[in-house]
Amino acid sequence: MRCLLLIFCLSLTLNVLAQDVKTNKKTVSKGSLPSELAQQQLEAYNNRDIEAFLIPYADDVEVYAFPNELKYKGKDTMRKIYAKMFKNTPNLHCQLVSRMVQNNIVIDQEKVRAGDRTFEAIAIYHIEDGKIKKVFFIQ
Repeated sequence: MRCLLLIFCLSLTLNVLAQDVKTNKKTVSKGSLPSELAQQQLEAYNNRDIEAFLIPYADDVEVYAFPNELKYKGKDTMRKIYAKMFKNTPNLHCQLVSRMVQNNIVIDQEKVRAGDRTFEAIAIYHIEDGKIKKVFFIQ
């Protein structure tokens, strides 16, 4: 049942976010494929490299708890949060379980290890103008 609910929620999110593709043809700049941006930030996350991690993100990135709870906005805030986590969690690692890409949306299923905790998460990346503009996390 939980799996069906998750699939329904992801489908709904893709439909809503895909509306941006129809109304804004200039969402992804050349040379910055959505899957490449998601992969770049994932690799930097696993290397705990804050500067490389932030490159794919828009300066005014918005990070949400799914479906619409804004957690924070802006690359400066993201830098503070992730730099602290990278410093304080030496065994931090995110394993990509699966990835779906449709137009300017990337959905990653992840298995994350942080300290003595392991959990699964879904990350939904919404790409605009060659940068990750919005992220939605489901845990």
